[in-house]
Amino acid sequence: MPAITEHTGAIDGQPVFWRSASAPDPAGAPVLYLHGVPTSSDDWPAFLERTGGLAPDLLGFGRSGKRGDLDFTMEGYERFIERYLELAGVERVRLVAHDWGAVGLLWAMRQPERVERLVVMNAVPFLPGYRWHRIARLWRRRLVGETFIGATTRLGLKHVSREANATPGPLPEAFLDAVMAHFDQGTQRAILQLYRTSPETKLAAAGAGLPAITCPALVVWGDADPYIPARFADAYAAALGGPARTVHLPDAGHWPWLDRPDVIDTVADFLTGAAADGPA
Repeated sequence: MPAITEHTGAIDGQPVFWRSASAPDPAGAPVLYLHGVPTSSDDWPAFLERTGGLAPDLLGFGRSGKRGDLDFTMEGYERFIERYLELAGVERVRLVAHDWGAVGLLWAMRQPERVERLVVMNAVPFLPGYRWHRIARLWRRRLVGETFIGATTRLGLKHVSREANATPGPLPEAFLDAVMAHFDQGTQRAILQLYRTSPETKLAAAGAGLPAITCPALVVWGDADPYIPARFADAYAAALGGPARTVHLPDAGHWPWLDRPDVIDTVADFLTGAAADGPA
């Protein structure tokens, strides 16, 4: 099992934190794990232990920079990914995107030759027909969003998280602790800016370049996700330009590996080529 190490660098004077682990197969491109909202690279240690790779905290999250004048938009995160890969000295990747880690798809659409394999898990849909879930709709409203997000407590998060997983009860205590450890004003500001600059029409338009991504892809979906309906798993697989396999998990929620730890093996087998490509 490869050891996980922690790193801190800087982009334009702002700290960038990431975790890394050596890959069992050093000949392949490293895996780039991109987390969503409201988490950080704390999502990925179990995956890194299986596949190696890199897992940064996106700007505004975790231990990375949160300065108020930073660009916490879809476009800003696409630029961050480019700059981060320069900082890490990485040219090609195997990409794993969860939730708002979908911003990695924006970068991949522009530079598809740099992506060897792709895993999409319960990702924000860059597809037509999506409507923001009720928490996002609150965050997108001026004043209401500030009040709602600023009033978040660990107890409140624990209560709300009951809907996010298929296993009865709230999300695991360690997960809740990791979120609350970094859920400061900077992260709250980043979340509000990201959602407020991302109307559904913009999401749909952003996905126009998905057919340019022609590498083998795996779409893994916790179908009990209250935020993103399961139909978008099939829509993602259909929109991508290469062979795409879809795995639906009726007994998993928004963070599918928390309900189904075997998801880690499923993802790792695909990334290493141990699983077949193409439609299920």
